[in-house]
Amino acid sequence: MAEAFVASARTTEAWLSDPSQTINQMVNCGGSASLILVFHSKCIISRGRMLNGRAIDEQRDMLGQKTGVEQEAPAGEAEHIAEPFDPDDIDVVTRSMTVDLLLSRTASGMIDLQPDFQRRWGVWDVKRQSRLIESLLLRIPLPVLYAAEDDDERWEIVDGIQRLSTIARFINPKIIDGQPLILSGLEYLRDYEGKDFQGLGARLQMRLREAELIIHLIRKGTPPEVKFNIFARINTGGVSLSPQELRHAITPGKARDLLEKWASSPEFLAATDGSVRPIRMDDRELVLRFLGFYLLGLAAYRQPDMDGFLIAAMKTINVTDDATLMEVRERFVRAMTTAHKIFGKDAFRKRFSTDAARLPINKAVFEALSVNLALLSDAQREVLVRRSEQVRTDFIELCLNRSFESAISQGTGDIRKVNLRFNAMQQMLSRIADDA
Repeated sequence: MAEAFVASARTTEAWLSDPSQTINQMVNCGGSASLILVFHSKCIISRGRMLNGRAIDEQRDMLGQKTGVEQEAPAGEAEHIAEPFDPDDIDVVTRSMTVDLLLSRTASGMIDLQPDFQRRWGVWDVKRQSRLIESLLLRIPLPVLYAAEDDDERWEIVDGIQRLSTIARFINPKIIDGQPLILSGLEYLRDYEGKDFQGLGARLQMRLREAELIIHLIRKGTPPEVKFNIFARINTGGVSLSPQELRHAITPGKARDLLEKWASSPEFLAATDGSVRPIRMDDRELVLRFLGFYLLGLAAYRQPDMDGFLIAAMKTINVTDDATLMEVRERFVRAMTTAHKIFGKDAFRKRFSTDAARLPINKAVFEALSVNLALLSDAQREVLVRRSEQVRTDFIELCLNRSFESAISQGTGDIRKVNLRFNAMQQMLSRIADDA
């Protein structure tokens, strides 16, 4: 009778809504403690796959392909700026600039039309590029552009890179080391089908050169955290940038190259089973999360603002001397190697039972596990590797804990949840490593 009760899908739903009442019903039906424990585990697994009505899924790129990283469940509260900032710090100017002037800035290196995160997306097809040129020829206004100014007054185009690249490719392709654009698939100006810029004639050439584009420029004095918040608010059209792509755009410095190199390291690729696709910089965000909590420390996370914390981490990397970063890299490599030895292809992923299907990489698990492994001694890590089976078993038990599972699944930027998962992971690893 109890077995039939356990098998009921209705019972599973009842457990998730009221566990204690369901236990009483199972006991009344003759359910044993072991049977109830099995049912509890299955329900937690169901909860892990269906949080607040949402199945666990992977983040997807702009083409709809999975990135290899788990999509975090929403926190249930509107995002907010954790620490108020002075409105006077915001310095945004709106400029109307001719195509000629924009291309001149590009040719001189003051506008980068091929930033790293944009190259990953490729370019529009010829038809779409041709239609944009046709719009300019028809004097149809284009959407506004958004850019961030760095300390050298160079502009990082955050929204509009494809539009500017298309214009450059048509008028002066040498600027972007591209092939000339030949108009194709025009809707109205079909007489210009198959023509390049030189084939337009002087009048239309001048029309393009003198066409004006509106650009909203966030000046260099604006704090990076404020820049991020502004861009996050307007980052809603077309192919939106990921949070790490935004951080990359507004925080220049050596952190950019460092994150790319560490995310391409053999140790990181082995530990993540090469499953994190780099196209949206999810791999770099994982590395940045490690560096943030390792360099700044858990105590530095004082506001429920993971984005602001990671921006601060990039700024810290930029001013940290190379010798220190090399020492941290050694710790990072050891953490990746140890995680791979213990968990194999399952590292940094939730697991609710030994026979469950493998889930995507979980960012919260990655940061808590990698940092705690890096902080251990070589001797402690060796013990953990020898006791890999126990580590894997205890980690499953940890994932079955409702509080821990919530701390790695939903609203993971909450201060209490950050501390909970780091402390729980530290206690688990230390207990096994130090148990003589």
